[in-house]
Amino acid sequence: MFNSRSISILLLLFSSIAISFGGLIMRNIEVANAWQIIFYRSIFFSISISIILVFQYRKFFLINVKSIGFPGILAAIFYTFANIMFVHAFANTTVANALFTLSAIPFITAILAFYFLNENLSIRTIIIMIIAFAGIVLMISEGLALDEFFGNIMALGTALFFSCFAITLRKFRKLDMLPTLLIAGLMVSWITLIMTYNFIKIPINEMFLCFIWGGILSGFVNYIFIYATRYLYASSVTFFMLFEFALGPFWVFIFLNEKVSTNTLYGGLVVMICVFFYSLFEILSSNKKIKKGRINVF
Repeated sequence: MFNSRSISILLLLFSSIAISFGGLIMRNIEVANAWQIIFYRSIFFSISISIILVFQYRKFFLINVKSIGFPGILAAIFYTFANIMFVHAFANTTVANALFTLSAIPFITAILAFYFLNENLSIRTIIIMIIAFAGIVLMISEGLALDEFFGNIMALGTALFFSCFAITLRKFRKLDMLPTLLIAGLMVSWITLIMTYNFIKIPINEMFLCFIWGGILSGFVNYIFIYATRYLYASSVTFFMLFEFALGPFWVFIFLNEKVSTNTLYGGLVVMICVFFYSLFEILSSNKKIKKGRINVF
């Protein structure tokens, strides 16, 4: 029987597969620039989250949005910066550079969680994370570039701000932080509107791709992410992002017939195997704890 922790892990696996198509979508956007992509992604994302909130809270919609208070606003600010920097990272540096830096998110989160939340990782988890990171390094070893400063800084900023976002969600997990996503989506929309107000028009097909990416994939994935932070350590939740990074190049290879190096294939397989075994160990471990009456998700 699945418990909340096990369900969170399975949902994170599924959502990681879903959001891994983001790179493929961005590769098919040829006209819109980074600011335009972020703007339309955030608009559709905000609409998607609004629908979820209205459906979930109904007439208490505004009350629940206001109830997030300072913690929710803080998390929204972190997510806003991470969201903006994420697209700029991929637009201004190689995919390899961006993935290399973003793959540090679980480790940055683990360090922050240790200091601010007193979360300790098991030796087994640390070993699996290190092996997975080695897989990422193997994947991108042929594509790293050292002279793309702005893109690398954007990727590093994404990693730092997203880790802070995850830590804030975990810290205030007893609050309903779902409305945070709406606040963040609106923040991103306003910032990018200022940057794109005089060249907002993009092709309809690219607007549709932004809808798929922001309104459907990102909306679903971030809903799952907030749910999972109630039951899993912050570093554990962000660890599943490595699965997204590993799968991304495979979709580009399958659907666009782009060349994928042997290192990318082997490295991606290493990451996916690590995530699979980590998920399996965590599910089995949580089920054993429940049987013994020792599990405590808070």
